[in-house]
Amino acid sequence: MAQSDRVLQGAGLGLRRALLGPLSSMDHGEVDFLEAAPENWIGVGGRFGKQFRALAERYPLVLHGLSLDIGGPDPIDTDLVRAVRDLMREVDVPLYSEHLTYCAAEGHLYDLLPIPFTEEAVHHVAARVRQVQDIIGRPIALENASYYAQPHTELTEAQFINAVQQESGCDLLLDVNNVYVNAINHRYDPDAFLDALSLERVRYIHIAGHFDEAPDLKVDTHGADVIDPVWALLAGAYRRLGPVPTLLERDFNFPPLSQLLLEVARIRAVQRQEQCDLPVEMAAR
Repeated sequence: MAQSDRVLQGAGLGLRRALLGPLSSMDHGEVDFLEAAPENWIGVGGRFGKQFRALAERYPLVLHGLSLDIGGPDPIDTDLVRAVRDLMREVDVPLYSEHLTYCAAEGHLYDLLPIPFTEEAVHHVAARVRQVQDIIGRPIALENASYYAQPHTELTEAQFINAVQQESGCDLLLDVNNVYVNAINHRYDPDAFLDALSLERVRYIHIAGHFDEAPDLKVDTHGADVIDPVWALLAGAYRRLGPVPTLLERDFNFPPLSQLLLEVARIRAVQRQEQCDLPVEMAAR
C-alpha cells in the first residue's frame, strides 16, 4: 500500500457529525488536521458523506477507531480492518489509531475496558496488532487508555504500554488527559509516568476535558473544557518530545465552534512557547 504524503502537524480537532456544518464553513487554517472514527464513516454516502469527503480534501485526516478490540478474546474483525484500509486509501489518510483496550467478548460490550498488565497479555495484544498492521500495510498507533478498575498486574501500566510497542512495532497515541485522570484515580505522579514511557514512537497527542466525580475520582468524558493541570501536562510532554501534533477531543456538550477553536489556538500557543524553550535539535522536529 502506498504511504500517504500528508503530514500531521500543529493542532487538530475531532470531526464529529454534530460539527459537520460548522467545520465545513470555518475559515481554512483554523485547524491543521481533523480526526474521525472510521466506524462512523465507512459506507456513508449522501449529504453527510459529501461533507465528510470535502473536509478530508481540505485537511489532513487521521482515523481513530472505537471497536477494533485489540486486547479482546474474540478474533480480530478483519472485515472491519479491510474497510478501514479502504477508507484510508479513498481519502488519503496517513494514520489509523485505536485504544489499548478490549471492547468485546462473544459480542461487543460497548465500552473500552482495561487489559491486564501481564506478559501474557503483551504477547496476545502484540500478535493481534501485527495482524492488523499486515492488513493496513503500515504501523498503527495505540492510545494509552483511562481505566477505573485495575485488572491483574505483573507490570506497571507504562511497562505494559512499552512492551506492546516494542513487540508489535506499533506507534503511540499519547492522551495526556488520560494520564492525568489515571494519575488522580490510581494515585501516581503523571510526570513520572511520562518519564517511564517510551515516547520516541509518539505520533500525536490527545487532549480533552473530563468530569470531576469527586476530588479523587475523575471520569474521562470528552465533554468539558480542558483544565489547567492537563494543559500543564501537555507542556511537559512537549518538553520531552518537542511540539508534536496535538488534537482536541470533544464528544458532547458542544459549545459554539468558535469556543472550541480557542482551545485549538491554545494548543498552538503552548506548542510555540515550548518550541522556543527547547534545545535546538528538538525544536527542529
